[in-house]
Amino acid sequence: MDRNRRWTDKGEAIGHGVSWLARWSLRVALAALGFWMLAWLVGKLWVVVMPVLLALLITTVLWPPARWLMSKGLNSALAATIVLVGGLVVLGGVVAAISSSIASGVPEIARSAQDAVQQAQKWVAGPPFNLKDTDLDRLIDQGVQQVKASIGSIANGLLTGAGAVGSGLVTGLVALLLAFFFVKDGMRFTPWLRGLVGERAGAHLTTVLERVWATLGSFIRSQAAVSLIDAVLIGAGLLILGVPLAVPLAALTFLGGFIPIVGAFIAGALAVLVALVSNGLTTAIIMLVIVVVVQQVEGNVLQPILQSRGLRLHAAVVLLVVTAGTSIYGIAGAFFSVPVAAAVAVVMRYLGEVIEARSVAPVMDTSQVDGDEPGKPERSPE
Repeated sequence: MDRNRRWTDKGEAIGHGVSWLARWSLRVALAALGFWMLAWLVGKLWVVVMPVLLALLITTVLWPPARWLMSKGLNSALAATIVLVGGLVVLGGVVAAISSSIASGVPEIARSAQDAVQQAQKWVAGPPFNLKDTDLDRLIDQGVQQVKASIGSIANGLLTGAGAVGSGLVTGLVALLLAFFFVKDGMRFTPWLRGLVGERAGAHLTTVLERVWATLGSFIRSQAAVSLIDAVLIGAGLLILGVPLAVPLAALTFLGGFIPIVGAFIAGALAVLVALVSNGLTTAIIMLVIVVVVQQVEGNVLQPILQSRGLRLHAAVVLLVVTAGTSIYGIAGAFFSVPVAAAVAVVMRYLGEVIEARSVAPVMDTSQVDGDEPGKPERSPE
């Protein structure tokens, strides 16, 4: 709306305002329709989109060592193979160490579990429950009958879970293969893109992609920092309370931090369960409080602050995009929403820089201003 224009009457001013509002409403509606169509397309192609996104995140971890190997003279294929196999070996070693530690601590936990069951039986046999052994047997029989009656739904749930695990394994394998190709041929992508779209547009796309790549690396670093803080705090709580398997549970907490919602929940539940069967109800309650406090601090304070700093997004924006991603795409949406939003923000900031650079008027060459000699530029004010 032209602020310097003078209207003849209020009706004309109101009509102009309504026309301006209608134009912008139409633009917003078209933009919303475009975003909805994009989300619908991503949902339909999610089986392809998810491995690509996972591969990009894996590549941000593998690329620094691969680049170092390439600088030492190794070709890209050999460097990509070494870092990928090395990463799998390190991950397998961590899993093996956790499994070995868990296996060594199982007998102690089993003995503690037996003691806990006996204590529970004595507790329910006393006031206020006063349950006899026959009553306990009857309750157990009722539970067994209920399980038998629900065996069909349980089997269906197990089959569904097995299908989800199989799909996840396939997705992970495809992501690893794509990560290998990204590490191997990533340096050839921007020259190929420049040749495809032209030097002018290619320069803009190269700059944007480099910034998006740096943003993805920052996301992985911030997520690793949050997971490490969770693992240290929960591991320290386990050690202080004297709960066995503190180190494996802390390692599981670190790995689970990369799986939003489910990872933290499973790791925390395992810590509380081990505390219950090994140290008793009081220790389990204390451990539950520690886990809840740590996860609340992580989800509402640490993660928004660290990711907002590393990704140049406000903490409130991080919370909102995680909520939106979770509601639309579930757990995967919660994990990918933040880097996707950061990438969109990078593109928007770059567009703003380009528009601002093109809107700056060129400096005019003036002469004979305030007695200056002809041909000399104007003096800048002190």
